[in-house]
Amino acid sequence: MGEAIQELSGTISIQAGWRHLHLRNHLFRRVIADSTATIRTRKFLTNRLLARKQMVVDIIHPARANISKDELREKLAKMYKVDKEVVFVFGFRTAFGGGKSTGFALIYDNLESAKKFEPKYRLVRHGLMEIKKASRKQRKERKNRSKKLRGTKKAKAAVAKK
Repeated sequence: MGEAIQELSGTISIQAGWRHLHLRNHLFRRVIADSTATIRTRKFLTNRLLARKQMVVDIIHPARANISKDELREKLAKMYKVDKEVVFVFGFRTAFGGGKSTGFALIYDNLESAKKFEPKYRLVRHGLMEIKKASRKQRKERKNRSKKLRGTKKAKAAVAKK
């Protein structure tokens, strides 16, 4: 059986009976799958106390390593018709074998409530806040001063010095 291999626009086509079609369909399916990812939300909850919507996000991404959090924020903002700045995603884990990731998303009603309720480290990641790091000597002095205090006075001293 004579097999002919020819290269067409970057893909290899093997012409040998049914294998030609099989390989061609496989490559075609893979190209389509590379550009797509399905995003589904579940366990949706509207949390009025914290002025946000919270949900579990499932991403199906065959033939793709993963989706960046930034890209995911854009897609969720588009899905829920909100600004990208009020969408916070975290806790994503890829299932064994790949192809599916699960994580958590929070969509705040406005930017003020996001700044009020979100942890500071997440605000820093999104560029909504900057940490002013004191010098090493100042941090040591504050630590040693707080050693002399107990209870609520210690907490107040730590907050006052920041």
